[in-house]
Amino acid sequence: MKRRSVLAGLCSAPLAAATLASRTAWATDVASPTTDAAALSKARATGTKKRAVRKFYQPQFDLSGLPEYTPARQVTGTIRQWGNNYIQDSPLVDVWEQAFRKFHPAIRFEDNLSSSSVAFPGLIAGVADLAPMGRQALWDELKGFEREGAEGGAGGSAAVDIVEIIMATGSYDVRGWTFALGVFVHQDNPLTRLTFEQLDGIFGAERAGGWEGLTWRPDFARGPEKNIRTWGQLGLTGEWADKPINVYGYNFKYHFADEIDKKVLKGSGKWNETLRMYSNMAGQKSDGTLTGGGELMMNDLSKDRYGIAYTGIPFKTPQTKVLALAGKTDGPYIDLTLQTVQARQYPLTRDVYYYLKREKGKPTDPKVKEFLRYVLSREGQTAVERDGKYLPLTAEAAREQLAKLD
Repeated sequence: MKRRSVLAGLCSAPLAAATLASRTAWATDVASPTTDAAALSKARATGTKKRAVRKFYQPQFDLSGLPEYTPARQVTGTIRQWGNNYIQDSPLVDVWEQAFRKFHPAIRFEDNLSSSSVAFPGLIAGVADLAPMGRQALWDELKGFEREGAEGGAGGSAAVDIVEIIMATGSYDVRGWTFALGVFVHQDNPLTRLTFEQLDGIFGAERAGGWEGLTWRPDFARGPEKNIRTWGQLGLTGEWADKPINVYGYNFKYHFADEIDKKVLKGSGKWNETLRMYSNMAGQKSDGTLTGGGELMMNDLSKDRYGIAYTGIPFKTPQTKVLALAGKTDGPYIDLTLQTVQARQYPLTRDVYYYLKREKGKPTDPKVKEFLRYVLSREGQTAVERDGKYLPLTAEAAREQLAKLD
């Protein structure tokens, strides 16, 4: 049975109003721009529908190292899924379920796949067995699960853990399908690469610590002396040396900011005090689709020789370029390409997840375990590749996820 909730068509990130820079370059792209929730939802749904039926990538990856699926046992019952709409829009999840039922004909699925935002509510309330998400769980979602368990509320107990399974690698450049994040500068900028430590200096600020999951880490603290506010601090000379770095990014209500916060800013929530924020807009585009916050910021960056932005390849313009990134100070520096994202080498690659509950010391629910074993198998990841939007896991990544099920 498939159920579509009233949240269908809404994106997983809140539809917050934009805090825009003083420039209004977006006015040339959309007429009568609006952040009205209904208009945004309609525009988003129009774009999603067009992309859902398109195969952006042709099969080209070696999946021979992935394990073939062989049932460990026959399972029966109903698997309830609440969460990520994109696996149903594709419809990747339908392919998975139909193939899985050839091995386990007594299995049924009940899906409420309207948004990643409903995933944790479904788990916490005990009405979902699996919570697929197009992003990593937010701090509030993890805290809600922890508190519900501590209180012994609906579907919870103090002896229950949350298990995080990466089901696929996010896309290289497909809007909506968890595209990798890139760091962009104006094409005139002589810079070609950055480390995460330098990104922290540019986009971040001094901090007393940061979050690692639900654990506060005072050792993540750093002082203002590590702030990077001019291009000269990155080694640029001449006219660039004393020029301020103009920083562009997403409104904090969007999950893109959470990704940068976790990976670059040590979960501190401390950002550059001059950050210019952007959010999605709806208007009168000829095709009725959404004007993404990434489009707006890249339009502005195209006119700003001293700017820097983080967003996705879908929004790159001819006036901008993407930088190679290194997660560690000593490298290696990795370019943002389809191949480096699928190989999970590029440090701002993003992932697609399944979350589930499991009692401490107890095995994973057999029917849930069997389904996830199928998703992580060669057959399951071949379906990802054929769908042509998310990217299939490497054999090493699949093995790491399978180990979490034991």
